[in-house]
Amino acid sequence: MTRIALVTLVVDDYDEAIRFYTEALGFRLAEDAPRPDGSRWVVVEPGDAAGGAALLLARAKGEAQRSRIGDQTGGRVGFFLYTDDFVRDHARMAAAGVTFLEEPRHEPYGRVAVFQDLYGNRWDLLQPAAS
Repeated sequence: MTRIALVTLVVDDYDEAIRFYTEALGFRLAEDAPRPDGSRWVVVEPGDAAGGAALLLARAKGEAQRSRIGDQTGGRVGFFLYTDDFVRDHARMAAAGVTFLEEPRHEPYGRVAVFQDLYGNRWDLLQPAAS
């Protein structure tokens, strides 16, 4: 095994999720293919993923999955989006309407701010400290 390739993110609607991740976060739509059961195989990834993990956007099926939309990690930050230019990406995301839950702060591990996606899942925008 060499890497984690995909992480599933349960969403309410494929197209609104694609719009958010590509337009507000600047991800790239890597795949969008119909499946025989009527669902779609939708993968988005940061523009320079270069072999890193990507998100599989999976439309919720049934009430149990719908109840998890927006709270897949029990209210904790569950996703970490690394950047090489925190100020640039924070400003771009804020201008695109991304909701930041706090002001940017410095931690020993880097510059960080928590934001939420369109469903309420919590993410860190993080520029790691120089090693």
